[in-house]
Amino acid sequence: MEKKRVIVTGGGASGLMAAIAAAENGAAVTILEQNEKPGKKICATGNGKCNFTNIQVPSDAYRSENPGFEQAVLNQFPVEDTVKFFTRLGIYPVNKNGGYLYPHSGQAASVAEVLCMEARNLGVKIKTNQKVQRVFKEQDIWKVQVEGWIYEGEAVILSNGSKASAISGSDGSGYELAAALGHRLIEPLPALTALKCKNTGFSGWAGVRTEGRITLLVDGKKVTEETGELQLTDYGVSGIPVFQVSRYGIRALKQGKNVTLILNFLPEFSREQLKAFLKIRKENCPYKGKKDFLTGLFPDKLAKVLLLANDLEEAISSYPLKVTGYQSFEQAQVCSGGVDTTQVNAQTLESTRNSGLYFAGELLDIDGKCGGYNLQWAWSSGYVAGVNASKMSERV
Repeated sequence: MEKKRVIVTGGGASGLMAAIAAAENGAAVTILEQNEKPGKKICATGNGKCNFTNIQVPSDAYRSENPGFEQAVLNQFPVEDTVKFFTRLGIYPVNKNGGYLYPHSGQAASVAEVLCMEARNLGVKIKTNQKVQRVFKEQDIWKVQVEGWIYEGEAVILSNGSKASAISGSDGSGYELAAALGHRLIEPLPALTALKCKNTGFSGWAGVRTEGRITLLVDGKKVTEETGELQLTDYGVSGIPVFQVSRYGIRALKQGKNVTLILNFLPEFSREQLKAFLKIRKENCPYKGKKDFLTGLFPDKLAKVLLLANDLEEAISSYPLKVTGYQSFEQAQVCSGGVDTTQVNAQTLESTRNSGLYFAGELLDIDGKCGGYNLQWAWSSGYVAGVNASKMSERV
């Protein structure tokens, strides 16, 4: 029987996984990658070290306008399968910080390389510098147009990635391809990025890194909070905790809502404990003037800003910042929004509007927290799309 032809648009994490899964299941697979080589964004993830999955999966690891959709996909290729898959391909995983898995090589490029090697071993054709211009269907045959050529197949997997990260080279054209095929889009917006805040005299703290907790309020109501190392900048705040809450703040800003961040620089203390702590601190060294009172507790630049406040306790435990903006797509690690998953079958990732059309990765309206979750989504969604796209129909 003739092999089913599957075309994968995009050779990133989800595209490579989709191609491998489809080829393993008997399909003749072609990847169309617009960059000079596949896996470009993989090579840059985790500061070039690639946190490729996470053993710990908190309930808020994934976000979407259609909550729960991702679970049907993740259940079919969970973290355990990811670890087995990459171990088989030669990646020896190292567990850091209680669940974050990295390749022992310490090189993200290792992950991209083993995926490409496996794909080629399975006979996958990887065509680079192929910018997809149009995807359409004629008499049950899918056609993918690039400059000077049209590829044909019985199934297409759109895995073009999002508009996020200048490193990947992705320009968000996958959204346009999906929309042209009748799919609704949840507006793509930057996520896992820094937030810009109204200048309230904090430019003096630029460059400071300090532990703390950040709470996000939308129209005065708490939405979420995160604890970890905060990076204080002259335009606002950055760091992993800020990245984690950013998607909620950015989407709320876009809706015209009031977004505020509350910074707590000593979250381990209750308000009463903080009051007692500062009292004892004063009693222990009564000779210290105001400018020296916080020496040894906070970095000097941060201490100077906090001491400008009328209420020091309030400044330390509840420093408010009005969010006014956010970094661009180029600086964001991922996007929130994308192809509306209510028009996609959660069990197969096939379009409910176009038979033979599948989706994988960040193009869909699923985004994860920092910590390997976005790559796990790429592996799981790529696998599910690839397996199902490879299935032979009665016609083939």
